[in-house]
Amino acid sequence: MEFIDMERLRARTDEIRTAFRSQRPFHWTMFEGFFKPDKAEEVHNSYPAIGEGTWDGTTYIDQKNKFSKTVFEPGSVMDRAFQELNSPELLGWLEEISGIEGLEGDPKLFGGGLHQSITGAFLNVHVDYNFHPDTKHHRRLNVLVYMNKDWKDEYEGHLELWDLTGSEKRLLGKVAPLFNRCAMFETNEISFHGHPKPLRTPPGVNRKSLATYYYTATRPEGEVAAEHNTVYVNTEGVGGQVKRFSSGVKAFLERINKQ
Repeated sequence: MEFIDMERLRARTDEIRTAFRSQRPFHWTMFEGFFKPDKAEEVHNSYPAIGEGTWDGTTYIDQKNKFSKTVFEPGSVMDRAFQELNSPELLGWLEEISGIEGLEGDPKLFGGGLHQSITGAFLNVHVDYNFHPDTKHHRRLNVLVYMNKDWKDEYEGHLELWDLTGSEKRLLGKVAPLFNRCAMFETNEISFHGHPKPLRTPPGVNRKSLATYYYTATRPEGEVAAEHNTVYVNTEGVGGQVKRFSSGVKAFLERINKQ
């Protein structure tokens, strides 16, 4: 593998698998050093600015100032990196970690690809859409690789993972989006996650990540739900309601200006 440090990942298989499968009520983990050090630098240095090429930056009531890009020049650094993220070699390793058999990549990177968020950005806590729109296969696993050097806690932007299965909302953990750090978690009807706190980054400092989602043709009968889009929840009380209202106004004005 050119980019992914498979030797390092294989050496840590037992450790990462144990960490992933020990989490409840859904499985997740994080670890460092996903890409080889020199290749992580190459990916970081090749990360396009929002003004370069085509980025989708549509605002929604539960998502603001987030941009995504899924089309890359053939043979480019990003094209090659995402090919490895969808490669049989990585899929086999992810099956070992997750215990999910028959994982499939998504060359079209629907909903994934490069993500980049600017100051004020947030993505409210949610569970993901559960079927791929084209193949109708089941979404099973998310892998996020962060590309942020010198990230400070005061910037916010932590991935939050939540347990909403009980009578009270419970924060399971937070993952700072640090350079070459990987977060992975299963996707099901209770895998609530997001980065709901608006970014407080200085000008020119954006939150960057590579996102790849994995699917299977079937899933255990007890986990199957009717097809749905992303389902958001408010974990921030009145402050979250105010934030959603402000984002809704921005989304409305964007659509008016496009007409």
